[in-house]
Amino acid sequence: MTYASALPGQPRGGTIGGPATDRAVCVLAPNASPMTLDGTNTWIVAEPDSDLAVVIDPGPLDDAHLKEVIATAERAGRRVALTLLTHGHPDHAEGAARFAELTRTSVRALDPALRLGDEGLELGDVITTGGLELRVVSTPGHTADSLSFHLPADGAVLTGDTVLGRGTTVVAHPDGRLGDYLDSLRRLRSLTVDDGVDTVLPGHGPVLNDARGAVEYYLAHRANRLAQVETAVEDGYGSPAEVVAHVYADVDRSLWPAAELSVRAQLDYLREHGLI
Repeated sequence: MTYASALPGQPRGGTIGGPATDRAVCVLAPNASPMTLDGTNTWIVAEPDSDLAVVIDPGPLDDAHLKEVIATAERAGRRVALTLLTHGHPDHAEGAARFAELTRTSVRALDPALRLGDEGLELGDVITTGGLELRVVSTPGHTADSLSFHLPADGAVLTGDTVLGRGTTVVAHPDGRLGDYLDSLRRLRSLTVDDGVDTVLPGHGPVLNDARGAVEYYLAHRANRLAQVETAVEDGYGSPAEVVAHVYADVDRSLWPAAELSVRAQLDYLREHGLI
């Protein structure tokens, strides 16, 4: 989920839909909205010479979209062998059970309630389907169950809603926590500095070809918003709704309910650190 379009100073994205790297292809779900940008990015990931593919985030329960994902893999000579989830929000995961039925695959996720099959996902797991290497990266904050997937061979990371191709994401209070989210952004930054990651394959919006710039922007933006919220409280704006109206005045009012979730997470963070 996002609550802002591209912001000043934010690194610009590239393609939406279709091939993105040597191993990753995006099939865009038809669920565009202010909260989902152009729609959910469903990712098909496979080794170039493999006949097996992994699908990340089948998306909403839309049979036409789910069948198009399967058809896209088949046109490349591949069979979907595994389904993974970055997190459990419906725009990413609602179609997972139906997709598993269509493909006869298991669904692996951090949240046991979302799994179909015996295996889940944990920090440090490595997916090796069809010779592919995907490393599981724990990135809670947007939600408690948020994961990212590091694709070393392409210098890429699939971030779900942790980093988007455009705008900024919601810290979905109370499940999402700002402290966790900031730690996750720092973890992603370390991938860009230490592990050669230069491409973000997001859950919504265009591919980002400056991964480090995108993560640095997110960290700076969060610090700026947090300072604004702290100042708003000091100036007497007491309720989350009042803080939203003051701090997020530049955001479309239809998105204020989503912004209020992030404000509640920011207020919790400030209280936990004795700043208000």
